[in-house]
Amino acid sequence: MFRFSTGASVFRTCFKFLRSLPHALVLYITSHSLRYFAGFFTVVVAIFALSLPSAYVVEEPGPTQDVLGSLSNTPVIDMSGSRVKENHDTGKLLLITVNVSGVPGYEVSTFYSLTSWMDPHKSLLPREAIVPVGQSADEYEKESTNEMDDSQSLAQNVALQYASKHLGIKKEDVKVRLHIEDIGGPSAGMMYTLGILDKLTPEQETGGKTIAGTGTIEKSQKIGEIGGIRLKMIAAKRDGATWFLAPYDNCNEVVGHVPQGLRVVSVKTLDDAYRALKAIGSGHGANKLPSCNVK
Repeated sequence: MFRFSTGASVFRTCFKFLRSLPHALVLYITSHSLRYFAGFFTVVVAIFALSLPSAYVVEEPGPTQDVLGSLSNTPVIDMSGSRVKENHDTGKLLLITVNVSGVPGYEVSTFYSLTSWMDPHKSLLPREAIVPVGQSADEYEKESTNEMDDSQSLAQNVALQYASKHLGIKKEDVKVRLHIEDIGGPSAGMMYTLGILDKLTPEQETGGKTIAGTGTIEKSQKIGEIGGIRLKMIAAKRDGATWFLAPYDNCNEVVGHVPQGLRVVSVKTLDDAYRALKAIGSGHGANKLPSCNVK
């Protein structure tokens, strides 16, 4: 049961309450206007709102990995077999990653999303554009891992098919193992494939240069488009690349966003990409390689 007090009783209750407070606190309360406390309350509410989980995903340039190098003292591309030759390529083939926050299991606050929106080196997207509605953290991790596993397997098969046709190397004469950690998705397929082809030959395809790239690889040897290419170009330039191989289908996103000092080459197929790699490394015909134009 509730009992409602009269106006007089409410006044007496408030007066008794104020008298029971320390004198300094009473002076503080009575000396500040209602507007002051309203502002303070607004700030508290705003801080609470900014700390809530965001409905957006934040993408930013991630780390790169040299597929011709090693990871934890193990070659990223480990090859064995009767047709494997000693390879001492001093250049680098960088696969590029994008760090993604705000996906299941990696939630971010509204405040972080807001500050990321103002950062030209980050990209803000609705979560539904990246992750299906209702997908759990475990499901997201599994899907991302499966895509990477499929990409690695496809890269091995496509590379060995290409080597058999163009380099005279039989698939059964080579065994390939890829060692990659903490990378998901299919976008490194092209760079895995180029790395395998590079390590199958004694030549230095890179010519000692640092060449980055991104793109999926398909059974047809087509190079497929990927997401986050603007951020990947930033990461490539940051880590010393001077050349960047980009899928032809991503060219509209590339134009107008190429970092200074980075040369982008448009590729449609694995043959395009491998020929571009050799031209860049040798310096013969590199200036004639196709760049990206708005379609």
